[in-house]
Amino acid sequence: MKKSFILLTFVFLTSVAFAQKGVSGALSAKEQGKLDKALEAIEAVINSTNPKDAKTINNPRTWETRGEIFQAIAQSKDANMKKLSADPLSEALKSYKKALDLDTKGRNANSVKIKLTLMENDFMNQAVESFNNEDYNRALLSFEQMLDMKQLPVIRKDNPNAIDTVIIFNAGLAAFNAKNYEKAISYYKDAAKYGYNGGRTYSLLSKAYLENKDTLTAISALNEAFEKYPADNSVLVEMINIYISTKKTEEAMKYLSLAIEADPTNASYYFAKGSLLDGMGRQDDAIKSYEKAIELNKEYYDAYYNLGALYYNNGVKQIEVANKVPANDNKRYEEELGKSDIWFAKALPFMERCQELKPGDTYSLESLKNLYYRLKQLEKYEDVLKKLGQ
Repeated sequence: MKKSFILLTFVFLTSVAFAQKGVSGALSAKEQGKLDKALEAIEAVINSTNPKDAKTINNPRTWETRGEIFQAIAQSKDANMKKLSADPLSEALKSYKKALDLDTKGRNANSVKIKLTLMENDFMNQAVESFNNEDYNRALLSFEQMLDMKQLPVIRKDNPNAIDTVIIFNAGLAAFNAKNYEKAISYYKDAAKYGYNGGRTYSLLSKAYLENKDTLTAISALNEAFEKYPADNSVLVEMINIYISTKKTEEAMKYLSLAIEADPTNASYYFAKGSLLDGMGRQDDAIKSYEKAIELNKEYYDAYYNLGALYYNNGVKQIEVANKVPANDNKRYEEELGKSDIWFAKALPFMERCQELKPGDTYSLESLKNLYYRLKQLEKYEDVLKKLGQ
C-alpha cells in the first residue's frame, strides 16, 4: 500500500508540473515574440478537460498570462501575428477581468492594474483608427470597453469619483455615426450633465433626438442649453435650424434676432433671416437681409442665388399675370409682360455672379438660360446651351 501511495503522488505532481509548464511555456514563448506558440500553449491550458488541471485553470496568473499574450497580439506589427485573433484587446480585457475575479486575496491586483492602465492607450488607438476608417461600431465598442475598465474596483480605488468625460463624449460621437441613436443620447446626456463641451454637447444631443424622431425632446434639450449657455452661438444656430425645419417661423425669427445681436457680422444669420422673411411673403425685408449677407460676404453663393431667385420668381409670376389678360386686350398684355422683364433684369446680375463663384453650376446656368432668352441676349443664351450640353 505504501508503494502505491507514492506512485499516485508522483503522478499527481507530474500532472500539476505539466500544467505549470504550460503557463510558463506560454509566457516564455510570448517573451521570445513567438505569439502563435504562446497562444497555442495558454489555450491548451485553459481548455483542458483534465480534472487535474482545474487548479491551474482557476489560477489568476493563468488568466493574467492569457491577457498579456492577447495584448501583445494587439500591439504586434507583424501581420501574421495580428491574424491570430479577430479582437485581441477584447480577449485581453476579458482575461484580466477573470484574473481579478479569481484573485480573491488581491495578490496579483497591482500587476494586472498596470497592464490595464497600459491597455487603455491600446483601446484609444483602436477607437481612433476605427473611427477614422468609418468603422463606428468598433470605435463605439472600444470606447465602451475603456469606460468598462475604469469601473473596475482595482482602477477606481485610486480615484473613486473620477469621470472621463472625454471618453463618454467620444462614445456618443461614435454611437451617433453608427446610427445607434439611443446610445448616442445616453452618452451625450452624461457628457452634458458633467458640463463637457458646453453647448456643443447639447447641440449634438438635440441632433440625436431628431434622428430618433423625437422633435419635442430635441427642442427641450436646446432650451436647457440656451439657459445654461446663452452666449453659445452653436446652441442658437441649432435652435434656429430646428424651428425652421419644424416651420415654427416666429420662434426661428426670435432666435435669429438674438444671434444677429450677438454676432452682427455673421453673414449666414442674415441669409437665414432672408430665407424666413421670403417664406413669410415679406419680400422687401428679405431683399435687405440678402443684401446684408452679400455685403458681409462678397462670395456668398447662396445669398446671391436666393436673391436672384426671388427676382426671377417674381418675373415668372408676372408672366402668369400677363397670361390672364383677355386675348382681345393685346396692349395691356404687352404692358404686363414687359413688367416681367424688369424682374428678370434684376435677377440677371445675381445669377451671373453665381456662375463666377461656381463655374459650371447647373442651377444658375438653367436660370441664366431662361433669363438670356427672355431678355433677348441670344449669343449668351447659345453659350449657356453649350455649357449645359443642350
